[in-house]
Amino acid sequence: MSAIMQFAIFPIDKGDHIGEYVSKVINFIKVSGLNYEFGPMGTTIEAETVPELLKIVEEAYEIMDPISDRIYCVMNMDYNKNKTDLINKKRESIEKRIGKV
Repeated sequence: MSAIMQFAIFPIDKGDHIGEYVSKVINFIKVSGLNYEFGPMGTTIEAETVPELLKIVEEAYEIMDPISDRIYCVMNMDYNKNKTDLINKKRESIEKRIGKV
């Protein structure tokens, strides 16, 4: 089984340059041991269960809370009991049709 989440969280009261704050969350995801891919509009994270992903969201809020008075978060998930390695399989499905993306 596999749960995959596209996720973004950032302070909206810190101006245009927020990399300093976002990097704290990305570093937490990096050391979590979960499979992830960082992107310019969000990070894709894969775990075995939805509760594992929700813990990432909860911890991200705990990281952002002391930094900001206003936090924006967006996420979506796909849970499949019959598949694993969804990050790679979804990419491979497209690449077999159109080549490397």
